[in-house]
Amino acid sequence: MAEEAPRGAAARGLTLDMALAALIEDGLLSEIQGKYVRERRKIQAAKIAAQRSAVEAQSPVSLIQSFGLTPPGREKEPLEGGEIVAAISKRLRVPTIEIDPLKLDSEAIVRSLPRAYAFKHAVLVLDPKARPAPVALADPLDQEVLDTVRAKLGASLTVYIAPATEILHLIKEIYGFKNSVAEAEKDLAKSPDIQNLEQFFSMRSDADLDATDSHIVRAVDHLFRYAFDQRASDIHIEPKRNEAVVRLRIDGVLHTAHRFSRRVHAAITSRLKTLARMDIAEKRVPQDGRIKTEYESTKLEMRVSTLPVAFGEKVVMRIFDPLLLEQDLSQLGLWGNDLRLVESFLARPHGIFLVTGPTGSGKTTTLYTALKKLSTDEFNISTVEDPIENISPEFNQVAVQPGIGLTFSSALRTLLRQDPDIIMVGEIRDSETAKMAIQAALTGHLVLSTLHTNDAPGAVNRLIDMGVEPFLLASTLVGTMAQRLVRSPCSYCAKDVVIPAHEAAMLGLPEDTVIKLGPGCPKCRQTGYIGRTGIFEVMPITKDIGDAIHAKATTGRITEIAINDGMKTLLNSGAEKVAAGATTPAEVLRHTFIEEK
Repeated sequence: MAEEAPRGAAARGLTLDMALAALIEDGLLSEIQGKYVRERRKIQAAKIAAQRSAVEAQSPVSLIQSFGLTPPGREKEPLEGGEIVAAISKRLRVPTIEIDPLKLDSEAIVRSLPRAYAFKHAVLVLDPKARPAPVALADPLDQEVLDTVRAKLGASLTVYIAPATEILHLIKEIYGFKNSVAEAEKDLAKSPDIQNLEQFFSMRSDADLDATDSHIVRAVDHLFRYAFDQRASDIHIEPKRNEAVVRLRIDGVLHTAHRFSRRVHAAITSRLKTLARMDIAEKRVPQDGRIKTEYESTKLEMRVSTLPVAFGEKVVMRIFDPLLLEQDLSQLGLWGNDLRLVESFLARPHGIFLVTGPTGSGKTTTLYTALKKLSTDEFNISTVEDPIENISPEFNQVAVQPGIGLTFSSALRTLLRQDPDIIMVGEIRDSETAKMAIQAALTGHLVLSTLHTNDAPGAVNRLIDMGVEPFLLASTLVGTMAQRLVRSPCSYCAKDVVIPAHEAAMLGLPEDTVIKLGPGCPKCRQTGYIGRTGIFEVMPITKDIGDAIHAKATTGRITEIAINDGMKTLLNSGAEKVAAGATTPAEVLRHTFIEEK
């Protein structure tokens, strides 16, 4: 892109008539719809100004989008902001840009322009250090703004057009967090004893917040919103030697989001510990807590864990989205015969069903989804967890507390006197818990639990190693399932390609199999992936497998029998997902090949 915006209309900027002309030219609006927008522009602009902001009310893109008009020939979907911007971009020959917040240097952006100016003119300098500097504007024809930004940066510009709504949202998040942190740091610099900040927080109520407190509160709120916007599953706040780093786990991969001083880190940690009802004065031992909040009318829970490390307390927050629990098993990735098998396990009046896999493979989500499916007024469902992952009113949930003697086994023993129908044990970790789970199944209860094994057959000998008698295991175990989470191709940039021959050979697929691969785009942060799905290995306990358990067969022998009985291995399940376009060969091989080669 050239340094300057297109001339001609530069003096007056982007007008509503220009935007409408671009949309009509592209067939996205009719002449009648254009006339309707012109006639009602003042009324609609007043509504936008009252509900959102005056800046958006002045933006032709936001104004047109607010009418909710449907393009000619389209039945339901109204015109989107991206479509409007694309049409204007084409007419003005100004490129559009998808902005990835995690690729932005927040500190440099905050220093580049004052927040008030950036917000008033809906302008964001994407990389102040680059030459020419890329700049996103809602109005790329505003030459006065371009001249000001150029003078401020002392550099030529590469101009992009983006929706005002998106730019303003980023300005609020980036400037909001960084400004709050900066103001807090100024106030904290006046205090000689930073380590006493925890006491400072504990002695004051929200109504009695001073400047430092309010800045920290706002910084934490901005951090939460930013993480929710980015679909993060975990927030990591890590103290380093000279700074603190915030990283977000998105689709299983960590991304650095923010950096700030260690001085502010202690204050932010204290705020989080206060919200999670932890002992803010205790920094020598790990602590666990929970935070419940609301975001865009959705109630979210976060499990908070603190750990003393070399340079302070590291905080990790696991974000639980309740909407995940509204999914059914097929939406988790269970298909066809595997789905039917799992549903048959859950339909049993008694027995044990085990889900296996490493940490972070989605085991708990699978069990919660199964419990939701089983949850009716006819059943008493109880869980024993460490900690409770997601509080649900349909279940009677018990949190393990070893410090007072409430262990998995003791809680399970008590639950058996509570007339349960279905019991979920968060994890079978020891011999006593394993034997209690077997006892529960023998006495007419359906027990669901998890184990850490690489595959489904491995669960059998893991329980035998824990001291469970093979004849008891053979008579109570109804099925085991191993699972992994693999990333899904980006729906915005994925294209059909023929699978490479060597990957086809490893997955056992025909060499002409067409798969989905994403080269990477701004929507997926150039990764080629958005979202995750599951691959599964489901093993029902057939008569042959039951006999093998009785005979104390090796895991390899049980695997062989299960495959002969029709079990799909993780690799087979992954290959099926690859052929269906639900994941890629690289993802499947990354999660399964080492175990199965």
